Amino acid sequence: MPRITKRIVDNADATEKTHFIWDSELRGFGLRVTPNLVRTYIVQYRSRDGRSRRLTIGRHGVFTPDTARKEAQQILAEVARGSDPASERSNRRKAPTVNEVADRYFKDYVQLHNKPRTIEEYGRILERQIKPQIGSLKVASVSRADISKLHQSLASTPRQANHVIAVVSKMMNVAESWGLREDSSNPCRLIRRYPENVRDRFLSELELERLGAELEDSEVKQLTLPGAILCIRLLALTGCRLSEICTLRWEYVDLEAGALFLPDTKTGARAHVIGKEAIKLLEETPIQDRVKWVVTGNDPEEALSVGTVQKAWAKIRERAGINDVRMHDLRHTVGTYAGQTGANAFLIRDKLGHRTIAMTSRYVSRDIVPLRRLSDEIEERVAAAMKRSRESVAM
Repeated sequence: MPRITKRIVDNADATEKTHFIWDSELRGFGLRVTPNLVRTYIVQYRSRDGRSRRLTIGRHGVFTPDTARKEAQQILAEVARGSDPASERSNRRKAPTVNEVADRYFKDYVQLHNKPRTIEEYGRILERQIKPQIGSLKVASVSRADISKLHQSLASTPRQANHVIAVVSKMMNVAESWGLREDSSNPCRLIRRYPENVRDRFLSELELERLGAELEDSEVKQLTLPGAILCIRLLALTGCRLSEICTLRWEYVDLEAGALFLPDTKTGARAHVIGKEAIKLLEETPIQDRVKWVVTGNDPEEALSVGTVQKAWAKIRERAGINDVRMHDLRHTVGTYAGQTGANAFLIRDKLGHRTIAMTSRYVSRDIVPLRRLSDEIEERVAAAMKRSRESVAM
């Protein structure tokens, strides 16, 4: 066996079958020559379990004999330390891409563990944001730099950017549990989220007056589906979420108790207490129409979809002159008005069906009038006690 040099490589002749030239100095380092005279540097070794492995270094021309020899030395050094470079390279090549893992994550995790609205939202983010940008990468090799680049590309919509990273982070955690990434290797860790502006829009009494007038006009002139009008009125009165009203069945309505029993909400099953105005609104629905769904379209057997109500709302708010008001702001309005009554955070939490007090604090602290009343009561009590103390000393 000769020492592999440039002269040896250049003079290597093609034969009918692929043949090998092995180096006389570095055991396992060789040159593969095909019948088409393609000359490729290789390294051959035995793994720790005794299996013979052959690993391609690269073609002659891209590598010289000297650079190929150095590469072979590094590979053999890894083998000596117990590694199996050929197997590792094969595993990397066969490893699933983000596209493949995203499809499996959506099918085997999201659809099994999440609510319909979340499933829809996750599917949209996976298809429109995550897969187009990092879908071709091997999931095991996705780095923090890759995620940071994805996050920065959505900087113009900070809330959306943060939501995308949250979805990626969850997918990477699941990938770890499936053995597709190393444990505790989530690349979303330490990615600093963008600050999000909390939307505090709620309707003033004048705006509610205009909205009410527009709903009345739309009802009389039949400009909007009656079910959509009923839905919007219920949202404004109760503070429920749109999905909760659109999926509300008559069997879940207890007018005598004044409550809506919601079996599947964002925070789990709960009873939503309603007041006399909402009760009155529901009582006005004829008994014969109380078949299945509270809000329906032209077919009384079909629930009115969220999309249909949103389209109706877009036209109603424009005619009412409140173009910047989202349907969810009706819920904010109920929370704000609750805070202005002086109700404590626990009551408002239960009224809106929040999971935590932290979500409710924005409404409790909006108006200083209840705090001023509370401060007055405390100060009067303290001042009165201190006054009695001064009076007793004087005596």
